[in-house]
Amino acid sequence: MTQNDNPVRYSSTTGAPLAPGVPAGTGARRTPQGLGVVPDARLAAAFLSHAFTWMFAGLLVTAGVAFIVQSNERLLDFAQGSFFLLMIAQIGIVIGITAAINRISATAALALFFVYAASLGVTVGLIVSAYTTASVATAFVGAAAMFGAAAVYGNVTKRELSGIGGYLFIGLIGILVASVINIFLASSGLTWIISIIGVVLFTVLTAYDVQRIKAGNLAAATGSMEKAAVLGALSLYLDFINLFLFMLRLLGGRN
Repeated sequence: MTQNDNPVRYSSTTGAPLAPGVPAGTGARRTPQGLGVVPDARLAAAFLSHAFTWMFAGLLVTAGVAFIVQSNERLLDFAQGSFFLLMIAQIGIVIGITAAINRISATAALALFFVYAASLGVTVGLIVSAYTTASVATAFVGAAAMFGAAAVYGNVTKRELSGIGGYLFIGLIGILVASVINIFLASSGLTWIISIIGVVLFTVLTAYDVQRIKAGNLAAATGSMEKAAVLGALSLYLDFINLFLFMLRLLGGRN
């Protein structure tokens, strides 16, 4: 590994790349991509494998809870009656993990991630219960294919994607505002447009997130590979879940 032909060192405790002049054993707070630092293949693979492992575990928890909920009338009634409270709690958990990641342990962050995945399983179970099994399967396969393709692209591309982060954030805000407005308008046309934009947005976000995880940005920001794995898993998990739900809106046939 080199940066302008100078050796790049890594924290002895976190494995995160250190900026020039940063003493060994301290966490780097600057972005490796901003420094022009590229982790070697083994370290980049470790960043990704940790994040994908917890992401898939979270998806299994969500799928298990969703299956139980959508096959139980009492749980469906609970999910329907508590839908907005669950949404507020879920948003709070995501913000809490992100904001407190440097103050809590990796174990606590991971526990919160699984609590979030389980709670989202309740709302996903309610949502998929409104669609036919065939359409849910079609949306899942489509989302998995697009997510996989975007993840591969983010992993292998030499193109720098960090510059589009600001545009992606604006897109997320825009789609959130449009979705809230459409709650009152109940426009099927606007729902269709939002869904198409959502599919495109979260496909691009997948590639963007994979690249920044691979580059070690999260490890540098948190000073811990374990905490970075949780943040990376949360980002990838959100990308896939949202991609699936938007695909379900586009392709799903309602019961």
